[in-house]
Order: sequence, then C-alpha cells, then structure tokens
Amino acid sequence: MDIEQQYSVNHFLISALLTYVENKEIAIPEIQRPFVWNASKVRDLIDSLYRGYPVGYIVTWQNPDMKLKDGKSSSGKKILIDGQQRITALTAAILGKAVKNTEYEDVHIKIAFNPKERKFEVSNPAIQKDVTWISDIAPFLSGQKRLREVREEYCSSNPDLDQDEIEDVLEELKAIKNRQVGVIQLNGSLDIDAVTSIFIRINSQGVPLSQADFVMSKIAANETYGGNLLRKCIDHFSHLSVKPEFFSSLKANDKEFVDSEYFPAIAWLKNENEDIYDPDYSDIIRVAFLYGFSRGKLGDLVSLLSGRNFETREFEQT
Repeated sequence: MDIEQQYSVNHFLISALLTYVENKEIAIPEIQRPFVWNASKVRDLIDSLYRGYPVGYIVTWQNPDMKLKDGKSSSGKKILIDGQQRITALTAAILGKAVKNTEYEDVHIKIAFNPKERKFEVSNPAIQKDVTWISDIAPFLSGQKRLREVREEYCSSNPDLDQDEIEDVLEELKAIKNRQVGVIQLNGSLDIDAVTSIFIRINSQGVPLSQADFVMSKIAANETYGGNLLRKCIDHFSHLSVKPEFFSSLKANDKEFVDSEYFPAIAWLKNENEDIYDPDYSDIIRVAFLYGFSRGKLGDLVSLLSGRNFETREFEQT
C-alpha cells in the first residue's frame, strides 16, 4: 500500500511571509493574545536573521475546502500551528506593528541597530539619544524610509564615517527581508489527532499541542461568521473571570470588541469576585460544545468548525 506524504516543505522569503500575514492568507489568532516573548528574544531573532542563522520552521495546517451553497468549493485558509511567536515578533520588529502586553494594551517593540558595530539592541531612551544607533529599524525595513534617506541621516550625525561603507551595512540590514524561512504545510485532509502527532514529532521539546488551541484557531479563522470577535469573547471572558479589574483596560483598548454584541454579554464579570470556578478558554469551549451538541471530544468540534458533516464525513458550508 502506498502511503501519501501528508505534508510539503517550502521556503518563503520573510517579506513574502509577512505579506501573506497582512493579507490574512495565514490566520494567526494568537496576535489577539498577549505576546509572551520578551523584547530581547525579538532582538535575538532579528540578529539571527541578519547573520544568516536558521530560525526554525513555521508549521501551517491547510483548512479543508468547503462546499458552498452554489456548489462551488471555497479554499480554506492556512492556520499557523507552530511559529506564532516568531511571526508576531517579525511583524513587530520589521513592520512596526503593535503587540498586546499582559494588560491587553498595544505596545511597540523597537529594535535598534548600530551600523558601526553591526549590533542590535532593544531600543531605550539612552539609545534614542545616541547618534551611533538607528533607534528603530522598522521604518527602514518596512519601506517607510529609503536607504538613501537613512544613510544621509545617519552620516550627517556621524560625519567621520565613510558613506559608502555605511550604505553597504544598510544593504546588509535590508537583506533581512530576503532571508528564507522553512514552512511545513500539513495537508487539510489530516484530522486533529494526526496533526497533533505530527506536531509532537517535529517539535524539539515534544510539547503536546492543545486541541483547544486548534478549536480557537478554527474559530478565529472564520471570517464569514465573525470568528475573530467570537474568539476575543472567549479570551476576554476567561481573563475577566480571573481578573475583573481587567474590564477598564479592555474597555479602553479594544474598541472593536466593545462595539460588538459580545461585550454587553460579558460585562457582568467586572463585578464577579468569586473564585469558586475560574474557567480558562479550554473550559469555556468544552462547556459550550457539550451544551450545544452533547459531545465532549474537542476533535469533533474541530471537525464541526471545519464544516465536516458527522454523517457523510464530507466538508460543506454550514
């Protein structure tokens, strides 16, 4: 019996990968959760790319195609299974995008570069005052500033330096966007158990992948039914259950969610101080699934969210 290979391996330029993320061709639901890397890890990632070091593989899982009402097929998005922190770090350092801290506040992680020493650091007030540093590489790498502009600004503050040499160094910095990252693409036909097994085998630390995380990824990737807001509701509910004082920060920093139908439904938690039961997001989706479908296996919920009919085992628009 011939066993079909259940994945493909490709290499993408950093610039292309970030374009896919911006165009939402790759779903990264964890962007809505607090970024757990500290700024120094972001710096180290950029430094590794600059020096041409490997930074590990990104793993995606293709959402299965679904039958639409008109009989046509809709190609599913790629869901990021492994590499969420690295991708989020790249969007922060290269594109200048904000990330959410533990208070769900949007913050910017700025990475500085010293062309003389070819060294990276996390930007701080001292570096911002030091003319030997470019205090934030994002405007240059994102294309907001051209190489000539950055070179002239830097050399005007450091007149003793050779402009041609600085231009060469800046070209090296710009080349970060042309570094390649390996992407393992898992087939959409794989079920959640198979994907989990694959993840454990390729992950150097052997950390099991939570089925609840698969469910949350599936929810967030569904634009048709407002999955991103629903995912936020689950996350915010579990956060408020433990920390009611988070309510004021949520109200101030997530206008999209506050304006949604979900916000009034969980607002009561601001006055909830009992610790008898503090559910996390896994508890919430499991209870909802049990209530709605009398099923307890989250793998079945992933199938449901993929549009798989329990009886026919075929994928269809629900």
